[in-house]
Amino acid sequence: MINIQQLNFSYRRKPVFRELNLSLQPGYIYGLLGKNGTGKSTLLRNIAGLLFPGGGSISVNGFNPAERKPSFLADIFMVPEEFFLPNIPIKAFVKSNAPFYPNFSKTQFEQYLTEFSIPIENTLQQMSYGQKKKVLISFGLACNTSVLLMDEPTNGLDILSKSQFRKVMAGAVNENKCIIISTHQVKDLENLIDRITVIDEGKILFDQTIDNISRKLLFRISFSTDELKQAIYAEESLKGNALILPNYMEEDTAIDLEMLYKAIVLKGEAVHAVFNNPSSTSKSVQHA
Repeated sequence: MINIQQLNFSYRRKPVFRELNLSLQPGYIYGLLGKNGTGKSTLLRNIAGLLFPGGGSISVNGFNPAERKPSFLADIFMVPEEFFLPNIPIKAFVKSNAPFYPNFSKTQFEQYLTEFSIPIENTLQQMSYGQKKKVLISFGLACNTSVLLMDEPTNGLDILSKSQFRKVMAGAVNENKCIIISTHQVKDLENLIDRITVIDEGKILFDQTIDNISRKLLFRISFSTDELKQAIYAEESLKGNALILPNYMEEDTAIDLEMLYKAIVLKGEAVHAVFNNPSSTSKSVQHA
């Protein structure tokens, strides 16, 4: 689906990526996590063919994005963080843009608008930023492209809208679609994504499936001093210490994405030690 090899990219003299490698498959929602300015948007724009690598290669469904062939553009859609929509009714926007996407479904588009409580009779420039974003998300999903890229899609959405977004996205993925969502608002993707890729300073710090994270790591609140000593990462709370521990007994616990992200950035070596050690579920890992 998407294969990135030895990617190099710079803005003039400022390097962003150096020999970055990443492979993404259909049937999953990928969470691309990281602070603002770490290269998430740049990576999505390289995949979409909006920016061009200085070295290495990107293949999307067998296409080189930089060539921007019509058959490639018809099967990829990007919801950018910043965008401009013309001062026209939603129906006119659909009439002008839907023909570029052969798998566009008007029925699905109207269904998504209903989910987001957006009247289809609205004119785009009379809407708030959050409403416009929901229209663009709805349109992108209704295009039914095999690759859907979303850059900070929950920015500008209120709490209820974020809940609606997660519900809509959970029903949108299928075995032929690859969805990549970049965000620094880690909590917004909980219970939604299948795999986490963390980027920091243009490098991939972490790349694991949710299933593998569940098998390797244990998330719990504890008052135990022994568990605190064994923890890979710990935070104090009023209810006790919030801990990330090696999952020796393969217990099933809910993943706290925000804690995991902080552990990866602050205690990366300890986190990687668990995933790189095939026997980590049977022997201890020293606290970092």
